[in-house]
Amino acid sequence: MNDLPNCPKCHSEYTYEDGNLLVCPECAHEWTLESVEDTSEDTKIVKDANGNVLNDGDSVSIIKDLKVKGSSSVLKIGTKVKSIRLVDGDHNIDCKIDGFGEMKLKSEFVKKI
Repeated sequence: MNDLPNCPKCHSEYTYEDGNLLVCPECAHEWTLESVEDTSEDTKIVKDANGNVLNDGDSVSIIKDLKVKGSSSVLKIGTKVKSIRLVDGDHNIDCKIDGFGEMKLKSEFVKKI
């Protein structure tokens, strides 16, 4: 049986050994067994509307017209957002949108580009 740990990046169970490294065939992440013991389990995985895992620095597109709270403006469908930052909380994406400035978005209203 395969007693190897799941991938720490995408949590795939199909990991394999390559020399002294562990490799994930789904996301191509490589790590050592010692580094798994150092990582904490409180890291939260953030996924977009399609189920793709989001990371800091990714670019996303808005999939639904979103009203901006406290303003009469609307973020239109298809608006591209570059260099997102993942944060904890109800709105788990912190970003800067051209023409709007600093915004907080929910990951369920974006898709990874």
